[in-house]
Amino acid sequence: MAKEITSREENYSQWYNDIVKKAGLADSSAVRGCMVIKPYGFAIWEKIKDQLDKMFKETGHVNAYFPIFIPKSLFEAEEKNAEGFAKECAIVTHYRLKADPEHKGKLMVDPDAKLEEELIVRPTSEAIIWNTYRDWIQSYRDLPILINQWANVVRWEMRTRPFLRTAEFLWQEGHTAHSTSQEAIAEARQMHDIYAEFAEKFMAMPVIKGFKTENERFAGADDTFTIEALMQDGKALQAGTSHFLGQNFAKAFDVTFSNDKNENEYVWATSWGVSTRLIGGLIMTHSDDEGLVLPPLLAPIQVVIVPIPKPDAELTQKAEEISKALKSLGISVKIDMDETKRPGFKFADYEMKGVPVRLGLGKRDLENNTIEVARRDTKEKTTIPLDNVVSHVEQLLVDIQENLLNRAKKFREDHFTKVDNFEEFKTVLETKGGFLSCHWDGTSETEEKIKEETKATIRCIPLDSEEENGVCVYSGKPSTRRVIFAKAY
Repeated sequence: MAKEITSREENYSQWYNDIVKKAGLADSSAVRGCMVIKPYGFAIWEKIKDQLDKMFKETGHVNAYFPIFIPKSLFEAEEKNAEGFAKECAIVTHYRLKADPEHKGKLMVDPDAKLEEELIVRPTSEAIIWNTYRDWIQSYRDLPILINQWANVVRWEMRTRPFLRTAEFLWQEGHTAHSTSQEAIAEARQMHDIYAEFAEKFMAMPVIKGFKTENERFAGADDTFTIEALMQDGKALQAGTSHFLGQNFAKAFDVTFSNDKNENEYVWATSWGVSTRLIGGLIMTHSDDEGLVLPPLLAPIQVVIVPIPKPDAELTQKAEEISKALKSLGISVKIDMDETKRPGFKFADYEMKGVPVRLGLGKRDLENNTIEVARRDTKEKTTIPLDNVVSHVEQLLVDIQENLLNRAKKFREDHFTKVDNFEEFKTVLETKGGFLSCHWDGTSETEEKIKEETKATIRCIPLDSEEENGVCVYSGKPSTRRVIFAKAY
């Protein structure tokens, strides 16, 4: 039998691509650099989306939708933002095609249908949103505005990989407006905390919370807060960012408000977002050489029941009883009623798809009042009394979620290294990878030189880092705190 997927050790990149394909998450498309998200992959995104949407709304945010097209003049209004995204922009110049007179059946751009102003296909929405906010905000009574949108964006990436980096991707982007800088900073930090909570509690993916250096900030931001996760190949993944935008966009779009003293002020802003990149993070944090491994809280199917060797009336009745009891506890269940495939094939398929718990139920099990329980994270199989299956599975899902988080934390701890000189820095980076905690002199020049020589970047300055006198790992100049370097996606 042919090997299902490439091993991580043999070729980590191919292993990742194999899981995306074999687990039925996504497919390539006719558009270079874009992907088709298949139903199972989209079901995972829906789980992510639904939970985050709930968390956003619990903190007072509401959803809206803004156009995908941004007039070029609006996009140019905030210079840093425009410059930061310029190389990735797709541009609409015409609005109509017509038949090509020289090639039958072919179409050509109608030269008479040129747009008066070119339109940027949304790489991010600050420009179109702040142009809109100008009409919504007059007084301090109109603030704060706490809006999120679920949308797609286009960033014309040259080197793409499913979920991690594609020319078009799905995401959410929050855009809020405030009357004071303190309120805006508190908002940016709050959303940063929500992302970190979601990553650890639901994705079972531990993250380091920190803020970006000036070089790594979002274009147009005064400060960028980030959560950084570590993948199994020792590379970092920026899993979510929250930006304090100061008054940059308010000034660019002339968004002012009358305060309670009847004085005119510029509005303070934030933006924040996560994307389908989180699915890539799930794959690379937990999966193994047999396929996808999903934390129960984000698994579309948490439990699958497989009648053995195939469904019949008696087995189906018992499976439905178990399913009904589990569903009453909010657990998602599938009974495999396919009569055309053997149990071994089904087991391998659900293992590949990362279903957390598999229940095998055969005639002999009914006679013995037992059932086989297999957990995906450790591949352990146990036989338990049939009467205990519901309570056992309910607790097992909790245990799997906790085990995946602890396992990921242990991996991160084993790949978190303090280094104090550049030779050690390079050695650890090449032999072990992971997060490197070291002193940095605070200059962009040193940051760029380290990146040029090693391809490692400062992932963040941790929020919980304490002041510590030392010398920069590269320049030898004084430093007062350690930062986190890593190679990254």
